[in-house]
Amino acid sequence: MKIIERYKKPTPKFFRLLRNIGIALATAGGAIIAAPISVPAIVISIATYMTVVGTVATAVSQAVVSDSPKIMDKNSPEKSVKK
Repeated sequence: MKIIERYKKPTPKFFRLLRNIGIALATAGGAIIAAPISVPAIVISIATYMTVVGTVATAVSQAVVSDSPKIMDKNSPEKSVKK
């Protein structure tokens, strides 16, 4: 499967949820790291791990596609049709 084809296919609901959680983790971690106040080193360390985990979860979740021929849901941008 080519990368363009992969990104045109719908993402399963679980992985959309996981992608959104990953985005939230990465954003929160980045905000803590970039905070203009001084915070303890352990907090910075945890925020760094949050950012890494969130980024990886988002990237993996975005690459997962559904191969099932059924319609994912009514909000899906592309709906699969039975062959």
